[in-house]
Amino acid sequence: MKKEMTLLGLIAATFFMVSGGPYGLEDLIAQTGYGIGILILCLVPFLWALPTSLMVGELASAIPDSGGFYVWVQRALGKFWGFQEAWLSLAASIFDMGIYPLLFVTYLGVLAPSLASGWRGSAIATALIGACLLWNMRGAKAVGDGSVWMGALMCSPFVALTAAGLWHAHRVPVSAPAHVPHAALMGGVLVAMWNFMGWDNASTIATEVENPQRNYPRAMLWTLCAIIAAYILPVAAAWLFGVPLASWATGSWAAIGGAVAGPLVRDAIVVGGMVSAAGMLNSLMMSYSRLPAALAQDGFLPRVFTKLNAASVPLIALFALGTVWAAALGFSFDRLVMLDILLYGSSLVLEFVALAVLRWKEPDLPRPFMVPGGKAGAVAVGVFPAALLALAAVYGDHHGIGIGLGMMAAGVAAWVGVRAWALLGKPKASAAVAAGD
Repeated sequence: MKKEMTLLGLIAATFFMVSGGPYGLEDLIAQTGYGIGILILCLVPFLWALPTSLMVGELASAIPDSGGFYVWVQRALGKFWGFQEAWLSLAASIFDMGIYPLLFVTYLGVLAPSLASGWRGSAIATALIGACLLWNMRGAKAVGDGSVWMGALMCSPFVALTAAGLWHAHRVPVSAPAHVPHAALMGGVLVAMWNFMGWDNASTIATEVENPQRNYPRAMLWTLCAIIAAYILPVAAAWLFGVPLASWATGSWAAIGGAVAGPLVRDAIVVGGMVSAAGMLNSLMMSYSRLPAALAQDGFLPRVFTKLNAASVPLIALFALGTVWAAALGFSFDRLVMLDILLYGSSLVLEFVALAVLRWKEPDLPRPFMVPGGKAGAVAVGVFPAALLALAAVYGDHHGIGIGLGMMAAGVAAWVGVRAWALLGKPKASAAVAAGD
């Protein structure tokens, strides 16, 4: 009998798919200061994360399919756009999944610099991907259960930092800069967006979750509350403690933790950074590996990708993607983040369109949870996320945007290739693929 992921496991896995803790917020505070930084962390969840979690809550509970967002878009907009949704998500995964082994090795280098340098760092990053592959072979429940204790381990030093910072809040809080340049402000918003994205990734395991119709909406909202608290509380504690703005830089949480709560917390934050990176890699690996199986079921990939082990894990898809992700380890961190936001954001827009279209196309579809506001609410909920993505494109790395647009064009070319291959009958594909939509 297949073991299903519990609500707590889904919350923990979604936490890692979206967040992984406060790591990565340092540049936000460095660029904007405490006051504006915390304001951004209060606003972005409501403009970006909450609309997305509401959309996922409705569609995942109404259409709990292992293809997740790919199935939603295909059902609403047709096979072409469904294929593009899957392509954009898998393309984003190439850049997204290269970030976490890099972060793991970076934090390891704080404790043991010799292990993170040269070929050793690359070998450890590759070994981390291999370890997560083995973990994922045990199934979604194993990943969810592991995410629970990994989340507790990762958050514990920040709980200590927050408690110490609030207990010793006797210094005058450091004021934010009187003027924050537009570029720095937008840079801070981009950092916050990246730290609040990934909600839809939880949808691809819907058939492996206990009572998905009930648990997905609950998991989305509980996870959002947990992430907001995990971000704002330690930053506010550092502010009230009096940590100077000059202390904030990429990877500075350990030094800040040491200044506020001592060397033990400093070292625990470093270890927590490694746990965070491993947890994000592990949970997202589970999510992305279900997409090729769903594509194969529809005839877009060879049927071998549908093969499951005893734990309902698509092994061929898992190992094929793991090989591709290992090849992406040479990209720089900034380039990875920009490409990730661009490609992921494009797929997210399609999901919001699918949400609205399905309200008209399938008004009688049972929806255990609905975005409030009727059809108008289903349209309006995507406005702010789309606006933030447009700003990201305007202010982002233009070279990275060029690469991203090339990846999108490749998706259209891939669709043409799949159609041609199906029409030629090499290999035999379903009539639905050959006919298109």
